[in-house]
Amino acid sequence: MNNKITVENLTHSYGTRCALDDISFTVSRGEIFCLLGPNGSGKTTLFKILSTLMKPTYGSVDILGFDLNTKTKDIRKLLGVVFQHPGLDIKLTVTENLRHHGHLYGLKGKILKHRIFELLERFGISDRSQDIVEELSGGLRRRVEIAKAMLHSPSVLLLDEPSSGLDVGSRRQLSDQLNMLATTENILILLTTHHLDEADLSTRVGMLDSGRLVTIGTPDELKDTIAGDVVLIETTNGDTLSQAIAESFEVSQKITDNYIHIECQQGHEFVKEVVAAFPNEIQSVRVGKASLEDVFIKLTGNPFV
Repeated sequence: MNNKITVENLTHSYGTRCALDDISFTVSRGEIFCLLGPNGSGKTTLFKILSTLMKPTYGSVDILGFDLNTKTKDIRKLLGVVFQHPGLDIKLTVTENLRHHGHLYGLKGKILKHRIFELLERFGISDRSQDIVEELSGGLRRRVEIAKAMLHSPSVLLLDEPSSGLDVGSRRQLSDQLNMLATTENILILLTTHHLDEADLSTRVGMLDSGRLVTIGTPDELKDTIAGDVVLIETTNGDTLSQAIAESFEVSQKITDNYIHIECQQGHEFVKEVVAAFPNEIQSVRVGKASLEDVFIKLTGNPFV
């Protein structure tokens, strides 16, 4: 068994619509690899393929030494999967949910009881073990979902939009839990998300847009591809103002909806100059360091929505 997921030239189509377009990447154990993209970017299709729910139109996937097309049963034994839509029975207690799921993997008796106790302690929910799931907050339910996926000690943990519906604080707590699993148990963690702050806490990020993998790198590496500051100008006449700015200033620009995204050095000084030059064309302006959203817009020219 090797220690990687290797995806090569992965392509998938629904009829004439291409959902994934020649995607290749690798992920190693101990990493938290985030597939970041807006709705419709191909994240869900890729997740279904990696979790063995469907096979690709073309290309190959190797999960820890097992080929997805021929060794599906072997792969499933290695996977812990957390789907976007909750899979808990809300009328059962936390412990009952974990116990019944453990039975599906052949766990029982003292071994299962010990494993449930261990996971409840690890995820900080042992004091809620006898609570009915429907009484738990969204963040606590997600912890139970992950504990359930970890019952059989998988080598790979796949999570589809795990922080969907969670507030910023709960998303950070979730990221802390995943980091703990990656570092202490050397688990390969791959997740999909459209939350930029969640991607920022990952080991590496792969950006998806319209089925294409446009870039891969650590969050800092990706943000470093933008030199200087990012200035965001809101206007009702983007094309005209962008052309006028180009004629007056040597800056890189992208237009999305009613916004002009500009890369420049000494952003605060540039803001003073551009506002003075076009006072009646600018509705609002913001300046700051590059974010993952800025990187996505630079590479794709599309808004992150």
